[in-house]
Amino acid sequence: MIRLEQTSGGAVAAAINAERHRLGSPTTGMVLTLLIIADEDTQSDATGAAAAVARQHPMRIITLIPRADARVSQLDAEISVGGDDGPGEVAVLRLRGELAEHGNSVAIPLLLPDTPVVAYWPGDAPAHPADDPIGRHSQRRITDAAGAQDPWEALRVLKRGYQPGDTDLAWARCTQWRSVLAAAFDAPLGDVRHVRVEGERNNPSVILLGAWLGQQFGATVETVWNDALGISSVSIDLADGLMSITRQDEKTACIVRPGRAEAQITLARRSLSALIAEELRRLDPDDMYGQVITTLEI
Repeated sequence: MIRLEQTSGGAVAAAINAERHRLGSPTTGMVLTLLIIADEDTQSDATGAAAAVARQHPMRIITLIPRADARVSQLDAEISVGGDDGPGEVAVLRLRGELAEHGNSVAIPLLLPDTPVVAYWPGDAPAHPADDPIGRHSQRRITDAAGAQDPWEALRVLKRGYQPGDTDLAWARCTQWRSVLAAAFDAPLGDVRHVRVEGERNNPSVILLGAWLGQQFGATVETVWNDALGISSVSIDLADGLMSITRQDEKTACIVRPGRAEAQITLARRSLSALIAEELRRLDPDDMYGQVITTLEI
């Protein structure tokens, strides 16, 4: 770990390049730059998860932590190249005092040339990510409504400020549910009359999955809140009976379909690093997410 105090973005970039040169490892294998904009409460988990992803997708991770409450204006950095954080590069930057308002100017010298840029806000995000000084440099912009102080309001804000290239980890947490549901309808099951989604109170993934199902089937959607973790079950009222998928534990769920035997299926909860990895595998706009968030009735 290299620590720099009262430094600059240019000095951080020079330190990373010097460490790469010392290790005899070029930067040509870096596939993107990930900018994480976080506070002290969220930066550790977000940076650690991103570093885990870098083992498969080498990248430069720049975590910006604004500290506007500091009495002095300065930039302090912690830099790691390779080692325990994999083949990627990690720079955790604390922007103190007035510098907290100028994260963009600090980040620009650190962007890898000719590679995509992705921005990630693990907590509260800007109202219009694409118009944010950091967001304007990014092909993809990842937020996490579940990490916001008010998830409902976060979804409302995401709806108003959506631009192609935006996505949210609450949507990524629905991916496996959407895959299982889509597979269940590979064989005709009849017309859908009503959909019921149950899950953790105020969890944005429950809301987004219900909205997606309502759009896919053109059916009414009922949301039932409980004390479970995340999405706990989906029930679909069909013309010839009820289909349901109910989570049994952290790895499996039970699926019941009319005229078929009850079956166990894999439906594992995924780690934060797995969710980030999913979002980094595609750098084009997620049109389905855009359709769901912009038509969300909330």
